[in-house]
Amino acid sequence: MMMRVVLDTEWRGERFAAARAQGGRLHYIAVAPALPPADAVHDAELRAAWPLNVPGFHRVILNDEVTLDLLVGALDAVLPQVVARVNAFHLDAAVTPPMARTLAKLAVQGATLHARAAGEAMVWALTAAGFACRIAASPGDRTAHVERAPDITAVYRSRRPQPAMAAEPARRAVVIGAGLAGASAAHRLCARGWQVTLIERHAQPAQEASGNLAGIFMPLLSKDDNIPTRLSRAAYLFALREWRRLGGVGRAFEGADCGVLQLARDERHAVVQQEALAAWNYPQAYARWADAQEASTLIGATTPHGGWLFEQGGWARPSSLCEAMLNACGDRLQRVFHTEALSLQRIGDEWLVRGADGALIAQAPTAILAGGAQAGQIEQAAELPLFKLRGQVTHLALDPAPAAPRPPVLPLVVCREAYVTPPSNGIVCAGATYDNDDEPSLRASSQLENLTRLAEIIPGDEVAALAHSAPLEGRVGFRCAAPDRLPLAGALPDYPNTGRAEFLSDVRRHPGLHCLLGYASRGLIWAPLMAELLVSQLEHTPPPLETQLIEALDPGRFLLKQRRRSQ
Repeated sequence: MMMRVVLDTEWRGERFAAARAQGGRLHYIAVAPALPPADAVHDAELRAAWPLNVPGFHRVILNDEVTLDLLVGALDAVLPQVVARVNAFHLDAAVTPPMARTLAKLAVQGATLHARAAGEAMVWALTAAGFACRIAASPGDRTAHVERAPDITAVYRSRRPQPAMAAEPARRAVVIGAGLAGASAAHRLCARGWQVTLIERHAQPAQEASGNLAGIFMPLLSKDDNIPTRLSRAAYLFALREWRRLGGVGRAFEGADCGVLQLARDERHAVVQQEALAAWNYPQAYARWADAQEASTLIGATTPHGGWLFEQGGWARPSSLCEAMLNACGDRLQRVFHTEALSLQRIGDEWLVRGADGALIAQAPTAILAGGAQAGQIEQAAELPLFKLRGQVTHLALDPAPAAPRPPVLPLVVCREAYVTPPSNGIVCAGATYDNDDEPSLRASSQLENLTRLAEIIPGDEVAALAHSAPLEGRVGFRCAAPDRLPLAGALPDYPNTGRAEFLSDVRRHPGLHCLLGYASRGLIWAPLMAELLVSQLEHTPPPLETQLIEALDPGRFLLKQRRRSQ
């Protein structure tokens, strides 16, 4: 069924409700300088999913038929960042000629437009851009003694050839890797009606980088609101919404939205943290300052500087989350576990996935590499500049020998140069190291590093004594990272067949081959949004991020930089 895409330059709940009442698949995009509070939203389902009022794109998936994108920012800044093929527009703001041309680029042939109080300049701008305008209402409100410009309706009639609508994809995909990246991809694809074969070399999901007992979810903050900050904000809030749809942290999967306290490293860093909060005036539920007194009370020990408090942050067990997502896929998912995919071959319109002995494992028109550091074994991904970072986490049991020091028991996650979690199943996790080697076994030096940093976070003789008495228990995992520490989400570049390239659009791609890689230590929050982005690209629907951020995630960005340097 075709999707209707509606773009509204102001959030008006009644318009959304009217569009939703028409039935069928609906993608509603609303641009607003700020969001109203959730309690001002009349629809109960929408109110429960309503985003916090922070800048950027907010994707709200109400169900498989209705998606709402709330874009918070100035219209002239936000509109050029939208990628969509729009069927209907509602305008509540003045439109300049450049903005009218942007609307025309988004419009499908025959798209309708309604503008309130459209002045003559706006009508001229829309007409010049290809919209045929007519008056929809008489000007002025005589009863209120108010004169205003008339409302207009318009239809987009381009005199230039329109790009052909993309064909519906064959909804079959092979996903390689069943960690957070692959499980999230399978979950979103199955929700959209795809048949998915999930290949995993281990017998269970989440056995590599996603196999830690606890992962931390929290956003990044910065005073300049840079690309990593904006990406993490969108990803973190989208993950929270999607986890609620799944059933909730601590209910659908193991974890707790207990809050995260990120302590300042020193007095200078405390000033930087407070300046970032002051610059953006975030809602308290998103991020706020906890002074030294409050922070000391939270951790049960004296800390001198305070820090950022993310009240909706927390921890989750990635393997539990992966299993919950895969279970939600139902019979659209086929698991092929304990099987390693080592080669891909394109024959006709299908990717053939083969194992070490050359035996065919699976085939589909679409293949997605989501195996973290193992993806480099696939020939088509071998030139991606990915690398591994060793991370050792220390596990501290709550019931040590009677005379041994006990680990701290905290009500929330606490971070500084490292992190420490509240206990789960009798275990406190502390870590993790960032090492540039391939040692898979636990080692005493990494344990000492974790426990030394833990003692800096939670001062006290008992915690300090753990460094000399705690048994060597924990886990080693290898994070997959890119040079810019951002994920790779999108179509895989064809390195051998890309010559000169100045723009991402010049980069040749392997047809039907995509990747979700480079999640480093933020897989919990990257995974849901990256999967949603990839599915939108596969289905040619509006993406959940602005153009600038999509380009920052494009797997072709490294090839482009390489070619630019060589030209």
